[in-house]
Amino acid sequence: MKNIITSIFLLSITLNTQSVSAAINPKICMILDKAGKDDRSFNQAAYEGFQTALKTLPISKESKVIDAKEDTQLKQAIRSFTKSNCAVIFSIGINNADAIKALIPKYPEQKFVVIDSVINENNVRSIIYREDQGAFLIGAIAAMKSKTNEIGFIGGMDIPLIRRFETAYIAGAKYINPKIKVFSGYVGISIEAWNNPTKAQELALSQYAQGADIIFHAAGGSGLGVFNAAEKKDNLKYKKYAIGCDSNQNWIKPGIVLTSMTKGVTETVIDTIQSVIDDKFSTGKNSYGLSNGGVDWALDKYNKNLFTNKDLEKIKKIKSDIIAEKIQVPDYYKEAKN
Repeated sequence: MKNIITSIFLLSITLNTQSVSAAINPKICMILDKAGKDDRSFNQAAYEGFQTALKTLPISKESKVIDAKEDTQLKQAIRSFTKSNCAVIFSIGINNADAIKALIPKYPEQKFVVIDSVINENNVRSIIYREDQGAFLIGAIAAMKSKTNEIGFIGGMDIPLIRRFETAYIAGAKYINPKIKVFSGYVGISIEAWNNPTKAQELALSQYAQGADIIFHAAGGSGLGVFNAAEKKDNLKYKKYAIGCDSNQNWIKPGIVLTSMTKGVTETVIDTIQSVIDDKFSTGKNSYGLSNGGVDWALDKYNKNLFTNKDLEKIKKIKSDIIAEKIQVPDYYKEAKN
């Protein structure tokens, strides 16, 4: 009898220990969108945040990331994750937003994090970035560095989010040079527009041929086509540059990529996972801009020689004035409502 009681006592301790262990080692689950973890852009930044957390934070080694190439895969992943004790499920990118929005109400007890979109449900943390602030600063930089007074913009899928980039980019350029000419183009109107570098290259070559010497892309994986176009040397009077987006893409083609408009996706993922570990996770809308590192421009060893000290001082001043709201940045979202 004594042995039985001892065994029950030891089992109780074991179960309690496992319960505590599960609480301090949460399982984190993440769903990337169609572009996947190798897009060298938004999804890759989220994936790197997940991998960093897996290596440095006390989360379960059973934590998992999948690519959702189709809506059916997304639905399967949600069902699978909700049954496997995920402390939180991340959904990355605007492309997953509609499908996720339809599914979330079915799982009211499951915590979700959607990045780059807003879903107003009690169990969802929505993380968004001030693309308007970042793109305005990038437009100002492009206008400062342009030799032709003509620059370009290439978006991926023609949706309000990318129109937000375009609107602010043009405004930032005209803040520096009211007479500057800005060419604009979009890869397409379907989800495939994020993964069509050939089409993006065609658009970029056309803009360069018309006189643009700097092109900013907000086109996901298609943006690599803009970099390729900038590298071509055919009949060029002025050197051509491209500007990256979402993550720091300066390294992809050093000396060709003038800079990148970055989003703090990697850091946001890590911080959110830390909040789960600390039992401080909260739902609702969270916005990140220039003031808190949510968006910025990239300066590193790959492009620092392209900027003078005078350039850096001017960029710093513009950034500071945006944060202080001394510069009024137009927001396509607000304009579209009027």
